[in-house]
Amino acid sequence: MAYAIESKQTIALSEFLEHLSEKHHVFFTYEPKLLEGRILDPSKYEYKKLKKIINKLENQTKLQFEYLGNKYYVIYNSNHKVNKTSILKKIQAPKNANLKEMTIDARLADVSGKVVDQEGAPIAGVNVVEKGTSNGTTTDFDGNYSISVGDNATLVFSYVGYESQEIQVNNRSTVNVTLISGLQLDEIQLVGSRSPKRTSTDTAVPVDVINVSGVVTQSGKIEVNELLQYAAPSFNANKQSGADGADHIDPATLRGLGPDQTLVLINGKRRHSSSLINIFGTRGRGNSGTDLNAIPASAIKRIEILRDGAAAQYGSDAIAGVINIVLKDNVEQFSGSISYGFYNANAQGDFPNGTPNTDGNRLDTDRDGNAIGDDQNFDGGSLKITANYGVGIGEGGYANFTTEYISKNKTLRPGFDFRRGFGEAAIDGFNFFVNAAIPLSERTEVYAFGGRNYRDTDAFAFTRNNPTERNVLSIYPNGFTPRITSNIIDNSASVGVRTETNSGWKIDINNTYGKNTFHYFILGTLNASLEESSPTDFDAGGHSLSQNTTGIDFSKYFDDVFEGMNLAFGLEYRTENFIIFAGEEGSYGTFDTNGILITDPANQTQPTDPETGELRPGGSQGFPGYSPANEVDRNRTNFSLYADAEFDFTETFLLGAAVRFEEYSDFGSTLNGKLAARLKASDNFNIRGSVSTGFRAPSLAQIYYNLRFTDFQGGVATETLLSPNNSPVTQSFGISQLKEEKAFNASLGFTATFGDFNATIDGYFVDVQDRIVLTGTFAAPQIPNVNEAQFFANGADTRTTGLDIVLSWRKQLDNATLTASLIGNINDMKIESINNGNLDEDTFFGPRERAFLLASAPDSKFGLNLGYTEEKFSAALAATRFSEIVLIDFAGTEDVYDPKFTFDLNLGYNLSESLRVSIGGNNIFNEYPSQQNDGETESGGYWDAVQMGFGGAFYYARLGFDF
Repeated sequence: MAYAIESKQTIALSEFLEHLSEKHHVFFTYEPKLLEGRILDPSKYEYKKLKKIINKLENQTKLQFEYLGNKYYVIYNSNHKVNKTSILKKIQAPKNANLKEMTIDARLADVSGKVVDQEGAPIAGVNVVEKGTSNGTTTDFDGNYSISVGDNATLVFSYVGYESQEIQVNNRSTVNVTLISGLQLDEIQLVGSRSPKRTSTDTAVPVDVINVSGVVTQSGKIEVNELLQYAAPSFNANKQSGADGADHIDPATLRGLGPDQTLVLINGKRRHSSSLINIFGTRGRGNSGTDLNAIPASAIKRIEILRDGAAAQYGSDAIAGVINIVLKDNVEQFSGSISYGFYNANAQGDFPNGTPNTDGNRLDTDRDGNAIGDDQNFDGGSLKITANYGVGIGEGGYANFTTEYISKNKTLRPGFDFRRGFGEAAIDGFNFFVNAAIPLSERTEVYAFGGRNYRDTDAFAFTRNNPTERNVLSIYPNGFTPRITSNIIDNSASVGVRTETNSGWKIDINNTYGKNTFHYFILGTLNASLEESSPTDFDAGGHSLSQNTTGIDFSKYFDDVFEGMNLAFGLEYRTENFIIFAGEEGSYGTFDTNGILITDPANQTQPTDPETGELRPGGSQGFPGYSPANEVDRNRTNFSLYADAEFDFTETFLLGAAVRFEEYSDFGSTLNGKLAARLKASDNFNIRGSVSTGFRAPSLAQIYYNLRFTDFQGGVATETLLSPNNSPVTQSFGISQLKEEKAFNASLGFTATFGDFNATIDGYFVDVQDRIVLTGTFAAPQIPNVNEAQFFANGADTRTTGLDIVLSWRKQLDNATLTASLIGNINDMKIESINNGNLDEDTFFGPRERAFLLASAPDSKFGLNLGYTEEKFSAALAATRFSEIVLIDFAGTEDVYDPKFTFDLNLGYNLSESLRVSIGGNNIFNEYPSQQNDGETESGGYWDAVQMGFGGAFYYARLGFDF
């Protein structure tokens, strides 16, 4: 690169940019003060390609060069957050006469306006550029801008996380703009690639970037799992009923794999799992997942979903992929919302007269003990109040705070006689989250984030109808439906230091702690062995899981190696602790006729029911409490090392490689690797693919969880023991000790951009050996007070193939914008083998258990989203199709759930600059899964938790504010 200034050893950066502008015919805009005192040696930038020069300038100056198209770059301080960005109208005009015509020499009009998001909240730092020129500005803290433009000018509005808009001025003096957010295909993301130069369409693996505020604006869904169910192609989650703890935490999966095979990060740091393990007929049966609903949606800036095996990059539990939640970091802005919604209680179906929950004669009560009848048309009333505020700290620092309150009543839907309380649980919850960064110097900052989530939940168990030895007539003369309530407390805190050396190495030292506690309280119940003296509520104990992770990461981008190389490596040390703590004696104990806890069955007499002649069972009905024999306090450690590199060998070919070593204190070591590549076939078309190996050690809960519980099978109660894997009882049934799951992943796909149209299509293959499952039930007459036993085992090998599709389109129409997107997933899971050894296959992992595993995701799910936005008004319509689901019920017959469509509608209007009202509905045509009538469902209702769930239509109104 030959400059007229090459005789100078150092020059001002502003002078150097003038020469770049002249030689490469580009434009640079920046705040003059930003470059004051900055000098460089031009001989160190003698590259032929502008891309390399800019990459090195970014690394050496710590400035951000943002390309907006039309040969136009905006320069700002990369240490400042978006709302701190200050880009003034300083133009470095090129000397080429042909390019002079595109500069701002002719000014004919001043144009001003305001840029807001879909909720009417102002967006600071939006780039506003006169198309075809280097004339530009940015919006201030209140979203306002002012610019002088030429006649017949077109303004281009762009901001990371939102779709760019081009609007013709047409001699107007005021142009107000609403930017559309949502599923993004071109935003720089944190997960999937550790390179700072990579956007989601440039990566070698599929990454969804979901702007949460945009999704929330156009939806009545109040929890993170509900949002992602309809915003991400291969994400699946449902509300449960009759699944004990799973009624309170929604199991969620990617690509139909286990909830514990998806790693969750917050701001790129590992999130702890829930202490709950799913043991009934739910998605993720036999697995523990991360409770995404413990993270308030109003605290989230965006969610990144890596839909590819990533164990070699992020850790052993990333077989299905990674979900990274990025918290809000805005300042000087107070925003929030108040929303209320309710369900249509008129379930679609043909239910027999006298069916519980349809004849107005329910025996159920709410959390205050008040009777709930069936004469209401609406239920499940949900109130949500959110508030978010950020303050600036120093130069570029911030502290962002979020509070969120949720109160949701139960829903009640038609159930069989043995399940009079079939429906979604009630929730009262409060969230508090903080995200902060404090600059210590120009290159070093301390950061911290975390929060506390508290939920008080209330769900109905199965009904105890007369005559039964499980009831005491003097207490409940008409039978009763116990209620399983829980206090769920989720605490987390992450603290770290980020710095950058003079040589460009970025260093991140971090410690993250999290703990989930589940404490059960059983109400409206009794201990039948205590007869008339039984209390009607019990503390049933609970469980907790804590995790502490310490890590140090190093990374550097080398712009002078090939066309660019990013190198990252680091280490991580993690400790985990799983605890089961006992409840009060009456919740688990069996008492003799004198009301004394039975410790010597040979010499103590257990009460007998006079109606049935059967022994009265002990423990609280609905959910027997944890006893001292169930108590667990187990720990383990994990140490890992990783290296991750990406090579841009040419401008068109990228190759990424990662390797990770992990050693568990209880499972030995493993080495996993990954290769990924991307080829730019043209400026608009990329081909990408990857192969990787994975490893997941059994969770502490899968090894040590144990409980005696009452299992209702087709309405018949049976006492079942879930025996821990390390127990002699388990070994006596021929169940082996748990070993690790091993996986192989491969993907191949492409991304395409043609004008207003974008597409990503990715095929995948996932082979998992020795998947950990919950077995069927074994007859266990040798175990006192137990009919059956079941276990965790490496029970199956599965092979999953599928296709993820994301298509998006946007069209600007004067002051309005039309958008359309299609997100879809086609998923085919097959069980390659059952690892039953010498045990009977149908008992070990029979057709019913296999059907639950295969139904973790529908064979296909497609969503079409249409949007219209203008200055004050917006409308959004979403249609979702779920494919057929087939389950096997307790009678051994198929329960077929036919394909279904649901429709969501949202209408929004800006009442003022600070207030926006939205109304709408989810599943507005009140669609339900196919009705099942044989009384053998897992849930005890006329539907299991499949497809869109059994809640029916949900209608809502929301008032959003921003000051």
